[in-house]
Amino acid sequence: MAEGNGEIPIEEVPGKDSDVGRTPDYRKLIDYGLDPKVAAKLDDIYKTGKLAHAELDERALDALKEFPSDGALSVLGQFLDSNLEHVSNKSAYLCGVMKTYRQKSRAGVQGAPALASTVPVKGPDEEKIKQILARTGYTLDVTTGQRKYGGPPPGWEGGTPGAGCEVFCGKIPKDMYEDELIPLFERCGTIWDLRLMMDPMTGTNRGYAFVTFTSREATQRAVQELDNHEIKPGKTLRIKISVPNLRLFVGNIPKSKGKEEILEEFGKLTAGLVEVIIYSSPDDKKKNRGFCFLEYESHKAASLAKRRLGTGRLKVWGCDIIVDWADPQEEPDEQTMSKVKVLYARNLTQEITEDALKEEFERYGTVERVKKIKDYAFVHFEDRDCAVKAMQELDGKEMGGARLEVSLAKPPSDKKKKEEILRARERRMMQMIHGRGGFDWCSCSPVLRGRTPQPQPRPPQARGDYDYDYDYYGYGDYRGGYNEPFYRYDEFYFDYAGPPQPSAVRQPPNRPQPVENMLRRLTDPLGKCLTQDDELGLGPNSLYYDLTGGIQVPPIGAHFFPNCILMLVDVNVRFD
Repeated sequence: MAEGNGEIPIEEVPGKDSDVGRTPDYRKLIDYGLDPKVAAKLDDIYKTGKLAHAELDERALDALKEFPSDGALSVLGQFLDSNLEHVSNKSAYLCGVMKTYRQKSRAGVQGAPALASTVPVKGPDEEKIKQILARTGYTLDVTTGQRKYGGPPPGWEGGTPGAGCEVFCGKIPKDMYEDELIPLFERCGTIWDLRLMMDPMTGTNRGYAFVTFTSREATQRAVQELDNHEIKPGKTLRIKISVPNLRLFVGNIPKSKGKEEILEEFGKLTAGLVEVIIYSSPDDKKKNRGFCFLEYESHKAASLAKRRLGTGRLKVWGCDIIVDWADPQEEPDEQTMSKVKVLYARNLTQEITEDALKEEFERYGTVERVKKIKDYAFVHFEDRDCAVKAMQELDGKEMGGARLEVSLAKPPSDKKKKEEILRARERRMMQMIHGRGGFDWCSCSPVLRGRTPQPQPRPPQARGDYDYDYDYYGYGDYRGGYNEPFYRYDEFYFDYAGPPQPSAVRQPPNRPQPVENMLRRLTDPLGKCLTQDDELGLGPNSLYYDLTGGIQVPPIGAHFFPNCILMLVDVNVRFD
């Protein structure tokens, strides 16, 4: 090829002469199939000593080979400009830089791929970090997603710290690093490790970190002393004990599968699975409800399982599954529970009515009201002692052909915290749906294949009396994998005060709502998009996704509002 054609300079043509001035590894890169310009750039990096050919694995080389040459050159330029002093796995780090480049490119920001290398970002004080590492004997491992300090302390002979030894540190200033955080947390006790989460899109931290101590006492001290601590003028930290999430919610599984079958199947697909939780109907113990909870030995194992199962490319028993984190409910303290006068009774068959429950529970004291929802109910007593006595006497008693499970109902946790979790779940689910390009109707549970919408009889006086957040807050089947639900007087007992009106969702004029587009994709086989006026006749095993409430089990006769997405689990849809 001619030298002056503006495409490939003569010295980069992969011939024998192109090896002049190159390292022996250059020919290996050419033989591997890399673009000559990319191979030359990578070889230049080899010459600086920041990277050796032996440090690149096949995953990184394959990614570079698939990358457009201009993009690969930009990525390698960013890699060369990065501080790699504490990067132990340079191959993985390079893959992270490529991933960030793709994300910025997909975001449609012109010139964004080079942003991290052109905009100055205040980094940590390297001299202070070196002093800390020399003093403690710990290591610092840097990836594009986090900066991890520590591991077992030198000379440590015990095991890995258990539950209750980790704190979540939020509201960290974006320009702060471990050189300032480590001395602060060391005041509370011996640090096992500190993980500062990083944003590869900006090069700054994400504003939060996880700190594991070697003892629970140090963890408690950190919460007491550092929560609301002013780290900088006007900047206060938020510290709370971190509870690792070990459970995944998996939806759209065949209802004919039992616990052992589910454990065996998902045990083949993921590592570290220790338990499967299913909810069967009291009227049919042989079936699950189309979903289950998977519990893993560690958060890392659960995270890896979620990543593998949530790709959208993996089918289980021929079905597209829905995977999300199970939301752990906070345990109320003893003082709060000592005031509870409401009982939670579950495992109720359809024949058990509210009147029958009230008659049974009133043997132990005055019952103010009873609310039954599907196969569980809340019983409000006038006196706490009577409630406790009823719980002790009726728990395990047979009623209506099934054994009752009775416990104290848990008061709801902080509403603001719930809303934050709901928004996080919304983002996760939308990302999953966007990544899959919608659900494959033909790959849903076999009971749905070939099914056409059948008219369902409208329940008399069906008003949608129950709030759509029932199940998220623990009132239904989706309890985050935890058996005992929460109750709230003012939000859920709408038959006493009337249901709240759905809030209006503001949208720019003449622009279709993104959620409606999602609905249209999901319901194309039916030829119609669900709207606010579409009524659903749903069975007790149905699921839908609400952008404000997550995965839900709606009541019979409920209406879908514009912020709802149909989940293909076991749905009969009726259109007026």
